[in-house]
Amino acid sequence: MTRRSWVEQVMGLPVSVLARGASARSEAADEAVRAVYAELREVDRIFSPYRDDSEISRLAGGVLAWSDATPLVREVAGRCLRAAELTGGLFDATRPDGNWDPSGLVKGWATERAARLLTAVGGLDWCLNAGGDVVLSCPSGEPFVVGIQDPLDPAAVSTSVRCTTGAVATSGTAARGAHLYDPRTGRPTTSEWLSVTVIGPSLETADVLATAAFVAGSLAIVDHTDQYYGLAVAANSTLLRTVGWPG
Repeated sequence: MTRRSWVEQVMGLPVSVLARGASARSEAADEAVRAVYAELREVDRIFSPYRDDSEISRLAGGVLAWSDATPLVREVAGRCLRAAELTGGLFDATRPDGNWDPSGLVKGWATERAARLLTAVGGLDWCLNAGGDVVLSCPSGEPFVVGIQDPLDPAAVSTSVRCTTGAVATSGTAARGAHLYDPRTGRPTTSEWLSVTVIGPSLETADVLATAAFVAGSLAIVDHTDQYYGLAVAANSTLLRTVGWPG
């Protein structure tokens, strides 16, 4: 099949699109990809905690009232509450310092939301990868092979999974250090695991479950969620899988 790829730096990380099929080099594919990047840049403008002018920063600083926030901010706040309910509080958008920071949900939500723009291009298999969190669709039925990065070697993969639709999300501390905290203690997460990867229908949900499982040090929360499957990489590089993880 004809293939084409794009990559841009958005939200502080590389975001790539791989397209495959007869329409991969069409103007429609170009327009859809441009729209994907434009939407992700707009999400970053609203939600980035590293920009003083973002709505998240202005809410934290008391400059912006919740009643004046955009509908997207209120939508994400609702999604964060549902994520907390799904995970029994293992996912929490309120930081130990009391500030609201939905970053742990926004990347997966925004990537999945932007991906809908690619589905409008007929005859196109596509894979949207935002810093290792992946959402894809293959109407052709020919799967993409998604590599699960080795947390001890960024140039290597621990394993791979073949997907024709859905999402793959990974959470851990190998790349960014101890940036995750345990909402139960308010302290940085300590784990014998290096990463957790979750696959399933929704990138937003897979990302939340991966974070929650890493914080808990257990794949039970994934195992008990329909249509989602998990894989953990231990410090000794042992791979632990839930029942149903693709062979």
